[in-house]
Amino acid sequence: MNKIPFALFITMLSLIMNNKTMGQKLEIPGIPKALHWENKAKSFTINKSILRITSGEKTDMFRDPNVTYNTDNAPKLLFEADSNFVFTAAVEHAFANKWDGGALVLKQDSLNWVKCCFEKDYTGARRVVSVVTKGISDDCNSVEINSNKVYFKIAKADNVITLYYSQTGKNWYLFRHFTFDSTKDLKIGFLSQSPTGTECSVTFSEITYSTKKIKDPYLGE
Repeated sequence: MNKIPFALFITMLSLIMNNKTMGQKLEIPGIPKALHWENKAKSFTINKSILRITSGEKTDMFRDPNVTYNTDNAPKLLFEADSNFVFTAAVEHAFANKWDGGALVLKQDSLNWVKCCFEKDYTGARRVVSVVTKGISDDCNSVEINSNKVYFKIAKADNVITLYYSQTGKNWYLFRHFTFDSTKDLKIGFLSQSPTGTECSVTFSEITYSTKKIKDPYLGE
C-alpha cells in the first residue's frame, strides 16, 4: 500500500475542511449576523475577529462601461444588511498584482452593487477606489495611500450611501455620497479580488457593525 506524504495529506485535509466550511454559515465577532459565501474563496481563515480571504486567479467584480468586461466571480463573505447601518473594517494586503484588492461590498444583485475597494491601480499606486454599479459600473479612483492598510466605513441612511476612508480608524474622510434605491434585500460584507494575478490574500480586522442611522454624512455621525 502506497503511503501519502505527510505534507500532501495535510494539504488535502485542509482543502477538504475548507470546502466543507464554505457551505456553512459563519460568525465573526463584531457582526451580529451569520455570514455566507458567494463564490468560493481559494482559502480563508477566521481567527477571533480577524478575517483573511484569499481569492484565486482572474477574480473580480466589475461591469465595464465599454461593455467589454463583465464579471462577478470574486469571493465574497456576506450577511444581511439592515435598512440603516454603519459598517467599518481595516483592509490590508500586499499589492502584488495590478488591480489586486480588498473591499467592503454592498450588494442587491449582480447588476446593482457598491464596492469600497483598496486596490493596486494601473500606475502601481495603493488606491482608495469606489465602484457604484446600477447596470454599468461607475468607477472612481480617489486618494493614494502610502501604506498597505486602510480603514473603510460604509454608512446607509434610508436610500443614501456614504463611503469613508481613514488611515487611523479615528479620523474619517468622505469620498463618495450617493443614493442607492433597492428593490430587493441588500447584503453586505467582504471581498477579495485578483483580476490579473494568481491570488490575493486580504486581511480584514477591527470589524464593527451597528444599525445606527447617521444624521450628518459629512461628520459620519
